[in-house]
Amino acid sequence: MRKLVYTCFMSLDGVVDSPGGGPGEEHRSAGWLVQDIEFLPEAMALKGEELAETTALMFGRNSYESFAAVWPDSEDHEAYKELPKYVVSTTLPEDALVDKWGPQTILRSTEDVAALRETDGGAIFIHGSAELARRLSEAGLIDQYNLLVAPVLLGAGAGLFDRADRDKYQLTLRESESYSNGILKLIYDVKH
Repeated sequence: MRKLVYTCFMSLDGVVDSPGGGPGEEHRSAGWLVQDIEFLPEAMALKGEELAETTALMFGRNSYESFAAVWPDSEDHEAYKELPKYVVSTTLPEDALVDKWGPQTILRSTEDVAALRETDGGAIFIHGSAELARRLSEAGLIDQYNLLVAPVLLGAGAGLFDRADRDKYQLTLRESESYSNGILKLIYDVKH
């Protein structure tokens, strides 16, 4: 069975919307991470550690379209270029997949994601895609959360967790660290 890992930059009030402020990020505070938080390499080391574990990437449609506009030609994301990518969307047409970005597959349902998770292979990392993460969490498909929590309250934007009435589930803290710029690294395993 493959592990699904959700990774994100998150504000203290749970917003994951537009931390980098790049194309397609129209949040009123877009760029909040890169503009407002001092850059410390050690606080971002998790991203390199994740890359060593990543065997595939998964996105919702909106995040796919945002990342696909930048990552294929980005030197910073060169290591992701040839990894398999899965896009979870009921509406994205096959001809909308970008060229020069490795193998790409559209999954049309949560059930398709569950079936992929049951296959052999390594960890699949989900970047951005808050709506997809909420749906997969509700279906019990997220295995791990890698969170870099920034010391900022945004007050609005897409959040990782919703307030819908649902059964609780327990997380186990695997690793944590704090950095002088106020960022907290929190890695949680989901108890299934």
